[in-house]
Amino acid sequence: MPLVAPFRTSFGVESTRDILLLRVTTEGPSGEAEGWGECVAMADPLYSSEYVEMTADVLRRFLIPRLAAAGEVSGDKVGHILAPFKGHFMAKAALEMAVLDAELRLSGRSWARELGAVRSRVPCGVSVGIASSIGALLEEVERYLAAGYLRIKLKIQPGWDIEPVRAVRERFGQDILLQVDANTAYTLADARLLARLDEFGLLLIEQPLPEEDVLGHAALAKAIRTPVCLDESITSARTAAAAITLGACQVINVKPGRVGGYMEARRIHDVAAAHGVAVWCGGMLETGLGRAANVALAALPGFTLPGDTSASDRYYHADITTPFVLRDGHLDVPAGAGLGVTPLPDRLAEVTQSTEWIAL
Repeated sequence: MPLVAPFRTSFGVESTRDILLLRVTTEGPSGEAEGWGECVAMADPLYSSEYVEMTADVLRRFLIPRLAAAGEVSGDKVGHILAPFKGHFMAKAALEMAVLDAELRLSGRSWARELGAVRSRVPCGVSVGIASSIGALLEEVERYLAAGYLRIKLKIQPGWDIEPVRAVRERFGQDILLQVDANTAYTLADARLLARLDEFGLLLIEQPLPEEDVLGHAALAKAIRTPVCLDESITSARTAAAAITLGACQVINVKPGRVGGYMEARRIHDVAAAHGVAVWCGGMLETGLGRAANVALAALPGFTLPGDTSASDRYYHADITTPFVLRDGHLDVPAGAGLGVTPLPDRLAEVTQSTEWIAL
C-alpha cells in the first residue's frame, strides 16, 4: 500500500507498506466467524530484526502448526502456547490478534471491552518524519495542527535535532505538546547534546540510545531533564519492570506488535500503572485493522498521553477498512464485536498481491 508521502526516520525512508494480514475462520455454538490479524513487520529488518517474508515463513512452518496442535484455543492463551519459540514477536502478535478477533466476533464481545477500555474515544498525536528542510517541516507541522492533532512527535537523528525542535517551538509556541523520537540513533556520548533539548519543554525523548543499552538510558535519564521514553527496549512486561526499576525510563511507548501481542501489551500497561509510569500507544503505519485494535488499547486507563493512533488519511489515501476520521483531535473507539471493523472486499482485492490458505 503506497503511503500518502514518504516517511523518513533515522533508520530509513518508507514510501510503501508491504503488509501481511492473517484471516482466521472458526466455528462455535452460535455459528461461524472470521478474525483478522495484521503483522506490523516492515519489508526490511531496519526497525527490528523481523521483516515480512520472515514472519510469513515462521508463521507457516512453526507458529500456525503449533497452535493447531494445541486444539481449541482462546485468544488469551496464544502467547503461552507459542512461548517455546524464541522471539518473532510481530508474527506471534498477528496470530494472537486474528484468533482473538474471531473469538470475540463469535461471542459478540468488543475488543475494547475485552482489554478493559474505559473511554469511548482517545486523543491523538501524529508522528512527523525527518523533512527535507526546516521550512518543509514547519509547513507539515502546521497542517497537522490545523487538522486538530493534539500532540506533535518529531523524528530526530544526529544533525537533525536541536534546530528543527527550536524552529517548531519558536513558530508554534510553548503550548503545543511536543516530543521527539530518535529510534536508537544516538549513544551515551551524545548526552551533552541531548541535554540541549531540555530548554524546549518536551513531553519526552523516545528511545535515544540502542535498544540493548538499558543502563545507558538510566545514565542518560540522570543527565537530562527531558523524560526518557523507551520503545524498542521494551519487549515484555518483564523488561518493562526491569527498565523502570533501573530508572531507565519515565514513560513507555507500548506497541503490541513489538511485544508479542495485545495481551502482553495490557500486562505492560498494568506494570507501568503499578509503578506510576505513563504509557502511550505507538504506531507502525497500520491499516484500519491494526488501528482499530490500537485505538481500543489506547482507551485503557493508564494511557494518559496522546498516542500515534493517527487518522487513516495520515498514511493512506484509501484504507482497507472504513477510514478512521479525526474529530476534535480524537478517534472513536470501535464498539462492534471483535475489532469492530472488517476489510472492504473490493479495496482489499485491489491491493492484495498474493494469498495462501492453510487448512487445519
